[in-house]
Amino acid sequence: MNASGLIFSPGLPWLVIGVLAVLSLVALGLAVWRGLSGWALRAVAALAVLTALAGPSLQQEDRDPLADILLAVVDDSASQGLSDRPDQNAAALASLEAQVAGRPGLDLTTRRLSEFADPATPDGTHLMRAITAAMADLPRDRVAGVVAITDGVVHDTEFAPNLPAPFQALLTGRADDWDLRLSVTDAPAFAILGEQTEIRLRVDALGAPLVPKELVELSISRDGADPESLLAQVGAEIVLPLTLTHAGRNLVHVTLPAAEGELTDRNNAAVIEINGVRDRLRVLLVSGTPHPGTRTWRNLLKSDSAVDLVHFTILRPPEKQDGVPVHELSLIAFPTQELFVDKIDEFDLIIFDRYRLRGILPGGYLDSVRAYVERGGAVLIAAGPALAGAESIARSGLAGMLPAFPTGRLVEDAFRPEISDAGARHPISRDLEDFAPEGGWGPWLRRIELEPTGGHTILNGPDDAALLTVDRVGDGRVALLGSDHAWLWARGYEGGGPQLELLRRLAHWLMREPELEEEALTATATETGLRIERRTMQDSTPEAIVTFPDGTEAPVELTERAPGVFDGEIAVTEQGLYRVAQDDLTTVVVRGLAALREFEQPIADAAPLAPLGHVTNGTVTRIEDGLPGLRPVRMGQLAHGRGWIGYTPRNAYVTQAIRVIPLAPAWLMLAIAALSLIGAWLIEGRGGARRTDPSSAR
Repeated sequence: MNASGLIFSPGLPWLVIGVLAVLSLVALGLAVWRGLSGWALRAVAALAVLTALAGPSLQQEDRDPLADILLAVVDDSASQGLSDRPDQNAAALASLEAQVAGRPGLDLTTRRLSEFADPATPDGTHLMRAITAAMADLPRDRVAGVVAITDGVVHDTEFAPNLPAPFQALLTGRADDWDLRLSVTDAPAFAILGEQTEIRLRVDALGAPLVPKELVELSISRDGADPESLLAQVGAEIVLPLTLTHAGRNLVHVTLPAAEGELTDRNNAAVIEINGVRDRLRVLLVSGTPHPGTRTWRNLLKSDSAVDLVHFTILRPPEKQDGVPVHELSLIAFPTQELFVDKIDEFDLIIFDRYRLRGILPGGYLDSVRAYVERGGAVLIAAGPALAGAESIARSGLAGMLPAFPTGRLVEDAFRPEISDAGARHPISRDLEDFAPEGGWGPWLRRIELEPTGGHTILNGPDDAALLTVDRVGDGRVALLGSDHAWLWARGYEGGGPQLELLRRLAHWLMREPELEEEALTATATETGLRIERRTMQDSTPEAIVTFPDGTEAPVELTERAPGVFDGEIAVTEQGLYRVAQDDLTTVVVRGLAALREFEQPIADAAPLAPLGHVTNGTVTRIEDGLPGLRPVRMGQLAHGRGWIGYTPRNAYVTQAIRVIPLAPAWLMLAIAALSLIGAWLIEGRGGARRTDPSSAR
């Protein structure tokens, strides 16, 4: 293909040439006005000079035409796998390929959405961004059209690019598709234990036909437990009351059984994660003989703003008789009936610090404490010397629930606490050695010899003697610390130790904090699958059984990573809720989202893409109505019609060679100008001689 054109190479700026042209016109006008007979030749001379200054040339190009590009972007997101949409995708793409193959000068470039982003991304289908990225890889002046094969479920239409050619959308899906959708309209992120909260749900009908029935049955499971049923009305908000019973993560899984004929069940499930928190932790601290450790307990409990501490110190035992009248005493009466009977269940933890039997608390009240533990309460006994004597609390109604019994021997000698074999596996003391100062823990100076009767001894004294023992009693928990010298660590005695960390963990274990459970099964989602962790006091564990969202099961072998900690991984790709079981423990975990964003509206919809088609003279066409033909149209014309869609040829080319032929060589133009001026001078000179000759006058 050849092309020619006129180009100019001016010897002077165009402004100067323009000024010269104006001056030439003025001079020619003056010559005509004066009647000079050579004005025409003067005009030829001026024109020749101006032409020489403009430098006109004929440019001839040898061009090779470039093929136009039709960009096809195929939406292969998750919603495109519904119904027969994969077949529609394939048929539409095959039709485009066949039509483009029969049109010389038109090439088809096919890109898929998955090339630019994860098709299972939870924040929806980003088709516009994919088109923008695909256009960036193509020469813009060759793009004759953009065709998107999609269901119209697009979530980034606000990022629609400025296209140089018509945008056409071939819409998958069927006009009679319908679906039921379960959605969460309101759910709290946190809830207080024991207080009722609400989750609000909604079931909507999407698409063409009416719902077969107005009421549907929801299945509700909490933390993987057996599901409960609830009837819900389609189109109305459902209020689900909920009371959390344990702290930490609580998972509520709500499912809507798939109805016959609906498009998908991927939006028939919702997983709500609520973090259970205690409103206030109420702790009752009963101190016997005052000692430096009392301040340690107060500092620990008051450092947490969520703890309400009730502290009673027995300063005036019954045997103290100093003759002071009772009405002159400013001491507060000990409300034993209220604390240990009427309101005992309001406390999350009761601590007896160096308490001794002196008749202040009758045996019936201590029996009430034991019943409180069996109902789910928690008691910590920090022993003083009295534990080894006749006034020992171990000789009360609490004796049957203690995890160790004092032998009656009080040992006053320096020793360093050590983590026992069981303590290396227990969350309270598992990594406590990491908090040791340089040179190791400092010594304690006194202990009561204990004989364990149950539970786990997690700290030892000399010769593996029990120092700290914990146990579960009924639904509650109890701990016995056989020394009152833990405060030496807080004072930094000979290096000190992790006194605050130890007592904090001990108190939180007693109050059932989930992260300190010694028998626990947890699962977390990773990029490649699931990671399962089991904490246990056992030396080995069986395989964990993973139940997939579709109901299939797979075993996972767990290996010991640290004492008492076993873990394992399984590779999974499916999104949804997984159940993990081992022994009598179960847990649930959500990988990705139970329903991706594009399943919120799985019905094919032309509305999101129609504005882009309109502004570029394109359109949105349903594939089920027939695959359209492909036609070329001129730029700016409507690019669609009945049964066809159009593209605009761009006529792009690449120049192989350029030839430039000067049309006004300077020497030739100067010669013409000179001859014209000489001719004008001769003509005007002869005419002037005739006018001045005297003989001619006579």
